[in-house]
Amino acid sequence: MNIRIEKTTTPKAKPDFKNLGFGKIFTDHMFVMDYTEGKGWHDARIVPFANIELSPACMVFHYGQEMFEGLKAYRGENGSARLFRPDMNAKRTNATNERLCIPNLPEEYFVEAVKAIVDVDRDWIPNEPGTSLYIRPFIIATDDFLGVAPSKTYKFIIILSPSGAYYASGLAPVGIWIEDDYVRAVKGGMGFAKTGGNYAASLIAQVKAHDDGYSQVLWLDGVERKYIEEVGAMNIFFKINGVIVTPELSGSILPGITRNSVIQLCKSWGMPVEERKISVEELIEAQKSGALEEVFGTGTAAVISPVGKLRYKDDVMTINSGDIGPVSQKLYDTITGLQNGTIEDTFGWTLTI
Repeated sequence: MNIRIEKTTTPKAKPDFKNLGFGKIFTDHMFVMDYTEGKGWHDARIVPFANIELSPACMVFHYGQEMFEGLKAYRGENGSARLFRPDMNAKRTNATNERLCIPNLPEEYFVEAVKAIVDVDRDWIPNEPGTSLYIRPFIIATDDFLGVAPSKTYKFIIILSPSGAYYASGLAPVGIWIEDDYVRAVKGGMGFAKTGGNYAASLIAQVKAHDDGYSQVLWLDGVERKYIEEVGAMNIFFKINGVIVTPELSGSILPGITRNSVIQLCKSWGMPVEERKISVEELIEAQKSGALEEVFGTGTAAVISPVGKLRYKDDVMTINSGDIGPVSQKLYDTITGLQNGTIEDTFGWTLTI
C-alpha cells in the first residue's frame, strides 16, 4: 500500500503526560483512505488532524452504517513504539464489516496503516506508567442518499489519542450494576460487532447505573434475561472455586482481544478455564457460599478492571472484600509487561515499530 504523507506545518504543543485522562487529546495527524465501488480501497494518506466535511445527507448519519476498532501503542523501555496483537483487530474489523455490509479491508492494509500513523506521531506516545497512545480506526458510509441500502463509498480513518487510565480510579475495584430492564443485544443481531449502535443502546442503562454510584453496566441475555453476557465496555470473568469462568461467545458478545489473551494466559499458567453460560442466580449463590473469589473485566481501554461490588436488583454482592484479587493483579502485570516489553513475549503478540 502506497501511503502519501503530508505533515502538519503547525504542530501542537504536547500535553502533560501525567494528566491525560482518556480520549480527550488528539495528535497532529490522521490516516485516511477512501473506498469507491468498482475501484476498491484507494488514496491512502496521512494528513494533518482536521475536521471532516460531509453532506447532511451522508448515509452514516441516517442509517448508522459504520464500524470502529480500538487498540494501543506503548512506549517500550528502549523508547520503541510497540503494538499488541494488531492482527486480531484487523480480523475483527472484517467480521464487523461483513455484518454491516461494509467492504472487506485487507488485513495487511489495516496493520500497515496503523503502523504508519503511529510512526509519524510516535513522539505522542506517553512514557508515564499506565499511559499509552490509544488508536481509533473507524469506517463510515459516505454516500449522499436517503434510501436504505449499503453505501457505495466509504472512508477508513485512524486517529490517535494519548491517554491515561480508562477509569480515574485506575486498578481500584469498581462497582458494576447488573441490568435487569434494558437489553443490549440478542443472538442474530449485532452484539458481536464493533459498531456504534451497540454502544448507543447501552447509554440509558449506563446513565441509570452512574446515577446510583456504579461505574458500568453488566448485561444479561436478551431472551431469558438470566445469563451473564458482558459489561458495557468490557468482557467479564469470574473466579469460582479456583476456576476461571467467562460467558461463551454466542453471537451477542464482543470477541474481545484482551479476553482472548486472558484465556490463553490462564491456560498457560495451568488454571482451569471455562467458556460457558453462567446465570445471575449461579453468581449470587456462589457469592453467598464464598465460592466467588474474584470478578474482573477485560478490554483494550482498561486492560484489567477488578470488580469489588455487583448489584442485582436488591442484592449487593461484595467481591473479595472489595479488594483486587491475585489473579486480576497477575493478569494486569503480565499483559502490561508484554505490551511495554518488560516481560518476554513468548506468544508472539507484540509488534515493534
